[in-house]
This record gives sequence, structure tokens and C-alpha cells, in this order.
Amino acid sequence: MAAGNVSYFEPAGPDELIVSSSIEIHPVTAPLNATIRPSGSKSLTNRALVCAALASGTSVLRGALESDDTQVMIQSLGALGIAIKHDPAAQTMAVAGCGGKIPATSANLYIANSGTTVRFLTAVAALGHGRFRLHGTPRMHERPIKDLLDTLAQLGIDVRSEAATGCPPVVVRANGLRMSKATIRSGVSSQFLSALMLAAPCTLGPADRPMITIEIAGPLVSKPYVEMTAAVMRAFGAQVTHDADCKAFEISRSGYRAQDYAIEPDASAASYFWAAAAITHGRVRVDGISAQSTQGDVAFCQCLKRMGCSVLYEPTGIAIEGGPLVGIDVDMNAISDTVQTLAVVALFAEGPTTIRGVAHIRHKETDRIAALVRELRKLGAQVDEQVDGLRIVPKRLHGATIDTYDDHRMAMSMSLAGLKIPGVVINDPQCTAKTYPRFFDDLDGLRS
Repeated sequence: MAAGNVSYFEPAGPDELIVSSSIEIHPVTAPLNATIRPSGSKSLTNRALVCAALASGTSVLRGALESDDTQVMIQSLGALGIAIKHDPAAQTMAVAGCGGKIPATSANLYIANSGTTVRFLTAVAALGHGRFRLHGTPRMHERPIKDLLDTLAQLGIDVRSEAATGCPPVVVRANGLRMSKATIRSGVSSQFLSALMLAAPCTLGPADRPMITIEIAGPLVSKPYVEMTAAVMRAFGAQVTHDADCKAFEISRSGYRAQDYAIEPDASAASYFWAAAAITHGRVRVDGISAQSTQGDVAFCQCLKRMGCSVLYEPTGIAIEGGPLVGIDVDMNAISDTVQTLAVVALFAEGPTTIRGVAHIRHKETDRIAALVRELRKLGAQVDEQVDGLRIVPKRLHGATIDTYDDHRMAMSMSLAGLKIPGVVINDPQCTAKTYPRFFDDLDGLRS
């Protein structure tokens, strides 16, 4: 990191834990003008790992993300009997697929606080034969999974929330998953639906009914992530069709085929750098992501456009040019992982910004709505908490020490405020290792 731009504050005494360290973000002295390529997409990496693990043959994933969440997925798949050779330096993962037949007959899977891992692998474990337990951090044991468990139980799987809370730990006693038709609720998390979809091509069923029907009961949140799941499945040879609303799916029971699969940079991570351009009235280009990306979070750029930025779409990248910002009223249900990023941009806009349609982010790594309200107020903003979002009214801003709640997105988004406000200190910056271990180095690199 460049000296004087980002400063670590080490623990004061030998008995203090390193997790108590903080990082101060120093304001920029001029508008940013930079190009960056963020780490690979966590969402694509974990979906591709599941498809490759269930495929016939050995797949190679290129540009794969190295992070806590992907390591948890790799280790858990390894415990299920899937051999994975990971080369972090080359950003590749070679995955020896099991052809849809889970090798292990028992496993105790520690999934930390990785929502994709616990939900996807609960469905994958149902394909196996034996007893599988999935557990994680205390916060993971508060995160809902009941809708997925209910559907698996209706399909004949002996599966339960160990503490009867509808949350992990989860115990799966499986004897193969038979499925011709299923209904699932995904109003709390689209990952419930994605989990069932990912397992579907490897399920058992009558030979005269090769297609599986999955229907959604009630609302569906984060629709672009479901479309991403379908796209990754197709890349590994599955046949997947769905209606325009992603409320009804047909999936072939034909398994997966090994692939050489390239993973895009993470669009959710890119949002921080696009936001940095907006906040500093600069220009930042993110390489490796285009308007045709399978990642729905590229739509964050349109939010910035509404706020007054210019968006330049190129075949191999997207650039944001900042300008005077105005507040907007926006439903962010489809791109909810970028809510925190937009909330920080709103601090520097003329007029209020209202973010709606994101009640489900209360069930993420932390209650993200409540956490945002508390931390934005520390900076001097007027923030009104709503059931499904928040309203931000910019006021005279000042520095503050920001708590991050062991939530990587709280740390990364709130750090952006320090690009303009002196005295912004981020507690527990290490939590970004969940999805973006080198984030603070990359943020600092925008200055050079």
C-alpha cells in the first residue's frame, strides 16, 4: 500500500486480538483516473465449483476467486469426496467431477458464514447416500434456510434444522434425491431456488420424464442471481429454460459435462470502484466486465447514471465518469448486494435518496439495513430506517470510526466515504477476506 494513503492501527497490547485492528482511509487530493480489474466473481466461482463437482470429467475454472467463501466451498466439496487442485497464483481450480454421485457417505461440513455454500451444499448433500451435517459461525446459525429444507422434505429427504430454528446447523440424511416436480419459496433468498436448480440435473426420476419442473411459490428476490445460476448450469451442459419472471423452470435430468470455464471479475466488487469515481468526480474503468455480463449487479451503473454520472460501455470494460450527484428513489431488490455502496454515494448527492425493496438484506451477514442506518448516522447523515430499505438525507459530514459487523460489504462500502471525508476509520478490515482479500490494496491503487 502507498505510504500515507492507508494506515493500519495495530493492537495496543500483546493480549489483544488482531481482529480489533482498524484502517484509516485518507481523502484523495484529486479526482480519480484509474483502470482496475477486481478479483473473480464469488457468485460465479461458487456456482461453477458446484457444477464442476457434479460433472462427468475434470473441469478447469480460470480467473477463480481466492477468498474465505470460496475456500469454504472447496474444503466442503473435498469433504464430500471431490478432488480439487487450486492454484491461487494462476487463479485456476481443477475439479475432478463425480458424475452426480457423491463419493462420501458422511461428512461434517464447516461453512463459516458463507450463504452460498450452506444452501448449495444442503441440496448437493441430498443427492448423496449417508449423513451430512452443515454448520458454521454463530451468525450463520441465525441465517434462514427453512424454505429450502421444507422443499427437500417434501421430496422425501430426511433433513432438519438441528436446533429447530429454521437455520443451520443442518443435518441431511440422504438416500438419493428423486425429483420430477417441486415448489419452493425464495422470498427471503434466491439461493434456495439456485440450490435446488443446481442439484436438479443429477436427481433421480422415471426414464419417461427426463424434464424436471420447479415452480416458485410467492415472491422471488434477487432474480438476476437466479438467471446467473441458469447461465452457469447451461455452460456445463445442463438444459434449463424458464419464463420471463423466473417463476417456473424446466431442467433436464441429464447431468453436467466438464468444461474449461472462465470467470468474470466480480461485479459486486466493481461497484465500489465505480462508486469511487462518482464520489470523487473522477473516472474509473473496470476491465473484464461488459454490459452483456451474466452478473446482474452491472445494473448498478444505471443507478449512478440516474444520479448524474456518465456510463461508458465498452466490449471489455465499463467506465464511470463522476459529476454533480443528485438523490434518487430506487428499488434495489434485483441488485441488493450493492445497496451499501449506493447508500454511501448518496451521502454526496444533492437531495435525499430512498432505497426500497430490500427487506431480505436483513438476513445477510448482518442486518444490513439496521447496520447502514447506524453507521451512516455516525458520519453526520440524516437516515430514516424503513422496513424494506432506508432514506438518506445528506448533511454536513464528518469523520467517524465505523463498525463493520463481520460483514465484508459494510467494510468495503463504508471505506468509500473516507475518499472525501477526513477521519474515517474502518474497524476489522480483515473481514473483507470473505470475498475480496486484496480490497484495500486495490482501493489504494486507484490513487496511483
